[in-house]
Amino acid sequence: MKKMKYIMACLGLALITVSCSLDDDFSDGGNQQPIKVIANLFATSNINTAINSYDFTNNGNYKKTMRTSSNDNEGIYYDDDADEMVVVSRQQRVLNTYRKVSEVPDNGELSLSVSSDPTFDSPRDLAVKGDFYIVSDNADLDNDPSTDEGRFFIFKRDSTGYSLRNTVSVNYAVWGIELIGDDLYTAVDKTADVAVLNDFIATYTTDATATPNKRIEIAGITRIHGIAQDNGTVVLTDIGDAENDSDGAFHIIKSFVSKFNAVLDGETLEVSGNQVRVSGITTEMGNPVAVDYDDSSNTVFIAERANGGGKVLFFDQIGAGGERRPTISEPFAGASSVYFKRR
Repeated sequence: MKKMKYIMACLGLALITVSCSLDDDFSDGGNQQPIKVIANLFATSNINTAINSYDFTNNGNYKKTMRTSSNDNEGIYYDDDADEMVVVSRQQRVLNTYRKVSEVPDNGELSLSVSSDPTFDSPRDLAVKGDFYIVSDNADLDNDPSTDEGRFFIFKRDSTGYSLRNTVSVNYAVWGIELIGDDLYTAVDKTADVAVLNDFIATYTTDATATPNKRIEIAGITRIHGIAQDNGTVVLTDIGDAENDSDGAFHIIKSFVSKFNAVLDGETLEVSGNQVRVSGITTEMGNPVAVDYDDSSNTVFIAERANGGGKVLFFDQIGAGGERRPTISEPFAGASSVYFKRR
């Protein structure tokens, strides 16, 4: 098999012991050992139809590219029990669900099974809980660039497909979203802030304009975009100056909810004693627009939009933060979102 340029240090994934490389396809070179996928990282692009799957298996670690019906995707979720992938299409303004994902060959077409009605204007992220699918949308709703607003679409899925239950608007620009328990934590675009809407799905059941229960500043961040959580640790991304392709960063905050709760509304969570920041030119981050995180391996996965035209970055040597090189830097034009799933 043709090997990729970058070699991974196994990313601390305990079950992966056979190979520490990313290969181009699932050919096993005559090895009769059944290939079992242990974890996946999926990445979307907003300039082409590709979704890349970085698959960690008991027989090595592989990459394959799958094709969708949309050439601008941002926001992704994978259900391994159903072997379904849900992708937000910015081009088509819909939620698309693709079936039998694991059966798609390299460079093969994903099979579309169901779509929502066209709804969005500028979708950015997707959060899922049970049958509910929440999409953040950062469209300029009043056509006034001097004011900020955003909204969240709440879909309910049943055996017939998706139905839009309601829309919740807020008076700030939105980007990344993350459900922690029943609470929706939202990145406040154009700022360094995180806001929370408590018990989101049950509280906001009809169209409404909501005021967050709390909004705080995260010290050290210039402009927040991505947010991800696993096992109590939250990772936030900082795109810095959107025109600069080397000033991006991410922050790791352990015991995030308790630290967030300890800060008064409108106040600041300081860096010292609370956060670890990774930044610097060798990180290859300029506009890290989306993030996911695996706590068991302490691995951060970044969708980098600006540096080199787009990359997927893997960091598992974080330590005390500072300037860190990615363990893997994989070119991916237009990288827009990532989703990690341990099987």
